[in-house]
Amino acid sequence: MQRNIVLVMVDQLAARWLEQAWDGIVDLPNLRRLADRGVRFTNAYTPNPVCSPARASVATGLTSQGHGVTECGYTLDPELPTFMRELQQGGWRTGLFGKLHLAPSIAGVRPDYRRYGFDVTCVTEDARAGEWLDWVRDQHPGHYEAAQATVWMTMIPELTGYGPDRIDLRAEIEKARQRYPEAATEAYTLPFPAEVSQTAWITDRACDFVRSTAADTPFFAQVSYVQPHNPFAPPAEYVPHVRTERIPEPVPAEWAVADRLPYFAQERYGRCSYDTRDWARDRRLYFADCAHLDHELGRLLDCLAETGTLAGTYVLFCSDHGELLHDHGMLGKWERHYDPCIRVPLIVNGPGLTPGFRDELVELTDLAPTILDLAGLDHPVLPRPDLGRPRNPERIPLFAGRSLLPLCLGGEPGDDQGGEAEPWRDAVYIQSNNNHWEASPRSWARTIRTARHRYTTFFSGGGEQLFDLVSDPDEQHNLAGLPEWEETRRELRDRLLEMIVCAGYPNSPRDLFGIGTW
Repeated sequence: MQRNIVLVMVDQLAARWLEQAWDGIVDLPNLRRLADRGVRFTNAYTPNPVCSPARASVATGLTSQGHGVTECGYTLDPELPTFMRELQQGGWRTGLFGKLHLAPSIAGVRPDYRRYGFDVTCVTEDARAGEWLDWVRDQHPGHYEAAQATVWMTMIPELTGYGPDRIDLRAEIEKARQRYPEAATEAYTLPFPAEVSQTAWITDRACDFVRSTAADTPFFAQVSYVQPHNPFAPPAEYVPHVRTERIPEPVPAEWAVADRLPYFAQERYGRCSYDTRDWARDRRLYFADCAHLDHELGRLLDCLAETGTLAGTYVLFCSDHGELLHDHGMLGKWERHYDPCIRVPLIVNGPGLTPGFRDELVELTDLAPTILDLAGLDHPVLPRPDLGRPRNPERIPLFAGRSLLPLCLGGEPGDDQGGEAEPWRDAVYIQSNNNHWEASPRSWARTIRTARHRYTTFFSGGGEQLFDLVSDPDEQHNLAGLPEWEETRRELRDRLLEMIVCAGYPNSPRDLFGIGTW
């Protein structure tokens, strides 16, 4: 029996903040409902904590080296296999609603994502210009100027000749910001009601897709919200949902000392973020965004229930990467591989699964093989023509990730062909390349995360970090330079080197004719 699959993705939600929300900061009943009846992975990691690379790994099951999107600024090659196309070719009706970010945002606000395997696309991404903004203009003209003021990526060239009439939208945005100056900041409440928001628009389009799919046709919907990505901008009506008194103070910046690592000696680390911003307000608005997202998730689940499809649908929930949110004196993500940056929520809910917690180390590359297993479809393999070389394997897997389905069924993982169980990974590899501030290896980092340790090396002489996460879960004491930890540091560094080298395996399918040919 073919099952429906819904992938709900949010942007920049750390597992740490979801856990703290559940500890009493804000009620998230629909996420709680999804988690309590599903499989919750408590040690899920992004392989590259920035939007495009992480999302390319979700779509392809490949590492950054495998798919080539090593940082924002690349477009994922549409010739690469994606799980969405496999579903589409297998008979699923496929739809995208919201943000995919497999192309650079600055390249334009109307990317064609159908070529990755989607039948229906309703796209709105970080910039906010495009389909959602045009909808506000046409359906809610009284809020159009306020919506314009929230378009923050005004550097996109297309905005100076926007739409069929080639209007100067950039000039209109600047004028709108004069009336709504708060919308030009990094934290504010939306100057229009929740039902006009980008988040609600995404849910509405996803529900239309569910309702319009024939009863005998399985569907896949990727419902991908932009929030709680900065700027932190929830609808004003959700701010009172947050219990301000329960919001914790930021974890101190252990790096901000006189003998700081060379990496943290950069000018942009001159002061801690919580000394220059109202951290309590930022956190309150971030958690208010989570409350709004939870409401929208509830609307989506209710739609599935109303159409009679919920019982036969697998719902997966995840984030592409985290957000430091002033912990360690920093905002954002990138190469600062602290827990709020790299550990993400991951929930799998659906028929026949065994609800509960799983603490195995998993990563976003595992989603593609998991979704194909849930759909009952074969995994794609790399081409290898038969050249009469019996030592070569007959089937070379495409995916770098592994299916989570055995874990979701309450068992132990087996190999991709269903043979004897093989050991699960005991470490994950995380990489970061250029960020928006600096296009050089000074902003590159590589990390190995095990059950007990996190070891990171910064390049161009940036130094190293080593944390014992059992005794120091908040990552406050860098052990990399202590003699008594030298053996552990060397062991982790050697393992990291091997992971860096092996990040290209399985071999990249880009322009590949066949493994071992000439």
